[in-house]
Amino acid sequence: MSDDTVASWPTFDLAGPLPGIGTTVLEASAGTGKTYAVAALATRFVAEDIAPLDRMLVITFSRAATQELRDRVRERFVHAAEALADPARARVSGERDIAVLTRAADGSDLSDDEVAVRRRRLLDAIANYDAATIATTHEFCHAVLRSLGVAGSLDATETLRDDLTELRDEVVDDRFLALYANEPVDPPVDYRTARNAARRAVESSHSVLRPIDREDPEAKALVAFAEEVRGEIELRKRRAGVFTFDDMLTRLAKAVAPTEDEPTPPAAERMRARWDVVLVDEFQDTDPVQWDVLRHAFSTGTRLVLIGDPKQAIYAFRGGDTPTYLRAVRDATVQTLGTNYRSDAAVVDALQALTRGAELGDERIRVHEVAAKRTRSSLSVGGGVRLRQVRRDGFALTKSGTINIGKVRDHIAADLAADIARQLAEGVTLDGRRLDPGDIAVLLHSVKDDAPRIQAELAKRGIPSVINSAESVMSSAAAQHWLRLLEAMEKPQLPGRIRAAALTPFFPDTPEGLLVDGDDRTDELAERIRSWLDLLRSRGVAAVTSAAHAAGLAPRVLGQQGGERVLTDLNHVGQLLHAAAQEHRLGISGLLVWLREAVSEGNRNDARRRRLDVDAKAVQFVTIHGSKGLEYPVVYLPQLFDRPIRDWPTVHAYHEGDVPCLDLADSPRAKAAARSEEAQEELRLAYVALTRARAQVVAWWAPTYNGPNGALTRLIFGRGPGDAIVPDRAAFGQDDDEADAVLGRWAGLGAFRVEASRVGDSTVELADPPAALSERTFDRDVDVEWRRTSYSGLIRAEELAGPAPQSEPEAQGTVDEDEPVEVPEVTEDADAGFDPGLLSPMNAMAGSATFGSLVHAVLEHTDPQAADLRAELLAKVEVERRWWSVPSTSEELADALLPMQHTSLGPLADNLTLTRIGTADRLCELDFEIPMAGGDLDAGPDRGLPLAAFADALRRHLPEDDPIRPYADKLEAPGLGDQVLRGYLSGSIDVVLRVPGSVGPRYVVVDYKTNTLGEPGRPQSAWDYAPDKVTASMLHSHYPLQSLLYSVVLHRYLRWRQPDYDPETHLGGVLYLYVRGMVGAETPEVDGVPCGVFSWRPPVALVLALSAILDGEADR
Repeated sequence: MSDDTVASWPTFDLAGPLPGIGTTVLEASAGTGKTYAVAALATRFVAEDIAPLDRMLVITFSRAATQELRDRVRERFVHAAEALADPARARVSGERDIAVLTRAADGSDLSDDEVAVRRRRLLDAIANYDAATIATTHEFCHAVLRSLGVAGSLDATETLRDDLTELRDEVVDDRFLALYANEPVDPPVDYRTARNAARRAVESSHSVLRPIDREDPEAKALVAFAEEVRGEIELRKRRAGVFTFDDMLTRLAKAVAPTEDEPTPPAAERMRARWDVVLVDEFQDTDPVQWDVLRHAFSTGTRLVLIGDPKQAIYAFRGGDTPTYLRAVRDATVQTLGTNYRSDAAVVDALQALTRGAELGDERIRVHEVAAKRTRSSLSVGGGVRLRQVRRDGFALTKSGTINIGKVRDHIAADLAADIARQLAEGVTLDGRRLDPGDIAVLLHSVKDDAPRIQAELAKRGIPSVINSAESVMSSAAAQHWLRLLEAMEKPQLPGRIRAAALTPFFPDTPEGLLVDGDDRTDELAERIRSWLDLLRSRGVAAVTSAAHAAGLAPRVLGQQGGERVLTDLNHVGQLLHAAAQEHRLGISGLLVWLREAVSEGNRNDARRRRLDVDAKAVQFVTIHGSKGLEYPVVYLPQLFDRPIRDWPTVHAYHEGDVPCLDLADSPRAKAAARSEEAQEELRLAYVALTRARAQVVAWWAPTYNGPNGALTRLIFGRGPGDAIVPDRAAFGQDDDEADAVLGRWAGLGAFRVEASRVGDSTVELADPPAALSERTFDRDVDVEWRRTSYSGLIRAEELAGPAPQSEPEAQGTVDEDEPVEVPEVTEDADAGFDPGLLSPMNAMAGSATFGSLVHAVLEHTDPQAADLRAELLAKVEVERRWWSVPSTSEELADALLPMQHTSLGPLADNLTLTRIGTADRLCELDFEIPMAGGDLDAGPDRGLPLAAFADALRRHLPEDDPIRPYADKLEAPGLGDQVLRGYLSGSIDVVLRVPGSVGPRYVVVDYKTNTLGEPGRPQSAWDYAPDKVTASMLHSHYPLQSLLYSVVLHRYLRWRQPDYDPETHLGGVLYLYVRGMVGAETPEVDGVPCGVFSWRPPVALVLALSAILDGEADR
């Protein structure tokens, strides 16, 4: 591709012709409205009937971006639909992408009726927005593989794992020992080097391993070892039935790749038939395998639109691959977005003067001309780009004639803080209001080094600041503090561990104090740590955190510089530890192992990113990587002028043409290639950093030893205005006069204003200094009746008020009975037909909360229509027993759960069995959260009815002989019935079954119960669960309330999701399955109702009345 071709790419017009069949690349330079373009394109595709919403696929590369994109696309649909409500006004709208919706392809105006049709399409899309497929690459691949079945090569029994660190380390150790443990001589490569090479090889699973010739014995051994580790990991993954995100991509790429026998594989055909339009956001971050999936599936017969900016390709460490982008460009129609909507003209013009025409790593990655939409400056003074020059005078120089980087960093930290203080103190305004610290961002390569230094300088001037970092909290000092504390708690008899914990923020001690106080203080600390260990065992890590706060943790930490950050991290790690302990049932030793592994993972787990430590408007410290896609009014860039080159890596990632390679043996040629690619990415990082600002960029330049490697130095000193080539290093001369001349020429072209970097008066004060801390008086009324509750929460109130019958606790639909429910005597002799042959299959299994949870978990995940149902149950029991340990063997449990699957569910479900209702007709663990009395939107102290209103509704709508009618009396019990229904009701329904009906499908609420009924000491029989006995069990507990609430939840869900919903047709009632009494096909029946099954269909009028009561409306 020639330079002229790149320069001649046309500008894309959102109001012009839409991308056609085939591949179109829209290159979106920074600030040109990439996300807006995606939303506008989606709007036009739907409105103009090119593709309905459910036949459009939108892909991006992170979950956060996916959610933002979903919101932005929907907002654009809503905005366009509102605009088209007035066709006349829409035709003359200043928004050209709205006006174009009123015109035909030839530019003529559509009639009002035709515009109304387009509006209706948008309204339909809004109403069915859940049909939109807007997903990350991994989510898209997973969904496609599941839908392809055999064609997608994804086994439904496999488990997705997002982290194979433990497996990788295990394989590395095993293979190294297997290869070298018994060798009489030293291995050709040491363990640490081999481990590092294998780790990188596994992380870069699609890279070709180098060197190829492998003449060096060490190189040969490293490559062979890494290849063996890769192969062994694949083998163990298959044996364990696990797969990774990379496996998903590889399998899908293979499924859609053409072969001689199948030029168009079935998988590609089905994907092409599924979607008419595919929009790919952030395409520059795509890796080769992802592109193989997209091009093979969609490059022909589909409108494939790739939106991205190769100048912002800065995620090589995550697999982002610029050669992949450039491969796509070769075979695509390329257009650019030509208007910058983010930055003021002063910023855009300055950066154009500095970077115009520069190649950022390849001749096809060029800085294009863009025009600024914002022609006026947002700042009252100082807009544009400022370059603060650190001169040699005033510094002791090194032998190379440069300034020591440590001295420069200290100087820039003070200068940066003083400059921010000056702008704030002088009353600079932004869009007419005063500039405040929250308008300012400091962008850094890493926040570890310079951020604390700059924060200290800002603090001296009373300026608040916050580190907004993508780094893991497990990389913080707080994780180490918790590690020391847990180590002491594990072995409080070891004085060394006690003293190490004493020097963490959890205690007020100092090294000097420990020396003076000696063993007495150590013993005292050991006693406290033992008491915290007791708390951990009884109430969890959260109780330890609370105890630490009660012992003065917060005031002690907040009294130190940067205390907000430390306290936030300590609380965050504590919460993660508590969650891990609850999820994995970890004791103190298990917690230690978990925390050590989490610390070793470092930044590889996005779920553990550090939280903001202050909520006030504050200067933000952000990594350049983390700033991508964001904008700030004012941006400070203190690091772009310098870049150290690391010598220690011995594994090098680079490309040979388009092929990603990984050299494991520190080969000189590979090292040079890798360093060159790192230098190219450094330019792109600088481009990202420079283009974040709306109104002002402030950068620094200083003559340092590693300055020639810095991206800003290379852009300024390594090329002339408009030159394309940017060298990997650029000399800047031996004295300030040479630098002055170069900087002056660029300043003359408008690239920046050069300013002398002098700290000046560091005691400048803000016009509005931070107010002194003071206590506020809480004078608001607290609505103590507003709450987020559940079925369990409602019945717990009665238990707290006094003795009450025991019932089933609810915790996300998994916890079952912890004790047998005592059933009162029933008058009818249902034991008359007792048959010892109808013993409960769970007769020998004791009931407990753990047992109930295990049964729930197994039934939730079992496919009842599996070819070998016992094997299916056994496999699920094996998995779930890892979390729910019970005395019975897996085989015994599987055998006990098999009969219930073959038991009739009774007339309410047309006498079907669970085996005849497949997974497609089940909603397992249907989580819900519904508002009561308006939730938090319309709630007030006068809204909401008492729970006792349910009792009135039951008496009003249930006939005298209804089995549940007597429960109305219990609903009026003190402590239960007087609870006001205001706030939110949450919970989880075990399963909703869809069964066929004469008019339409019927939906039945199902709840599994493992209660033990019958006489103690006597074998349990199916007759112990006869219909009258399970009805008595229901009434003795609060299960009727649970069934009523779940019926309302199902009603609201179907009202939202079921087409042409009619509660008389679709509401099917409730089934409570007492699994101990379900003994298979031979289960006895009483009046057609099987033992072990409680079935009831509440009148529709009752369900509607209860729904109204939950909304705060009285039943009439």
